[in-house]
Amino acid sequence: MNSRFLKGMVVTAAIVLSGLSGPAWAGGSDDLGCSNATLKGAYAFGVTNYAFALVVTGIEIFDGNGKFTQRDYAGDSVPAEFSPPGRENGTYTVNPDCTGSAVLNLNVPGVPPGTSHGVVKTLFVISNGGRHIHDVVPEFTPPGATGPVPAQTSSDAWKVASQQDD
Repeated sequence: MNSRFLKGMVVTAAIVLSGLSGPAWAGGSDDLGCSNATLKGAYAFGVTNYAFALVVTGIEIFDGNGKFTQRDYAGDSVPAEFSPPGRENGTYTVNPDCTGSAVLNLNVPGVPPGTSHGVVKTLFVISNGGRHIHDVVPEFTPPGATGPVPAQTSSDAWKVASQQDD
């Protein structure tokens, strides 16, 4: 390669990179402006569960303050129907970098008192200005279990609203 061309490239790169601030040079700011308030309203979701060969679809309602409810169809009930409104609920935390975590309490009917109803823990990333949530489930505590088991589950949720309602 022509050494004059290479020197020109190095000088150009040095000028461009020197104009970047410290955080930009280090990969960008960790504060992307997200908070619990980023998630507010209804989100439709679909789940593919590789660990238990199960699919789920439903709707979750975020309050913008760290709490949510969920109503879903787990693909294994007869007759096929969604869970009753308000039965499944949980908490969530959104970090400034638009990552977060949530805990969903399943509240499964017929589980004996004092026994776990089941808990789903998720890690997520918010995109598209809060209109899309990408989830993974790293652990799941099945109803009646004494502790969590690893999970291989992914989920995507999209805000249920017209573009004008945002």
